[in-house]
Amino acid sequence: MPTSLLLCLDTGTWRTKRPVVDKEKMHLLRALRNLLPAAMYDHQERFLEPNLSFCKGCGICAKECPRAAIVMLPEGDFTS
Repeated sequence: MPTSLLLCLDTGTWRTKRPVVDKEKMHLLRALRNLLPAAMYDHQERFLEPNLSFCKGCGICAKECPRAAIVMLPEGDFTS
């Protein structure tokens, strides 16, 4: 299946944990961007931010962040 087709699907509705970014700890690291899932994107080229429409709550971003700037919190802590 082509990648462009996959990006049209809203896959974030079934996650149980949500990544939360500490913007004071996080700054955009070009090398880090290659390690993180596609659900993370540049926010005005200052830090990475989760795209919750595609985030599956896997926690890879939190595990790979060298500054521990991303934590995973239960989805139930947030209201839509």
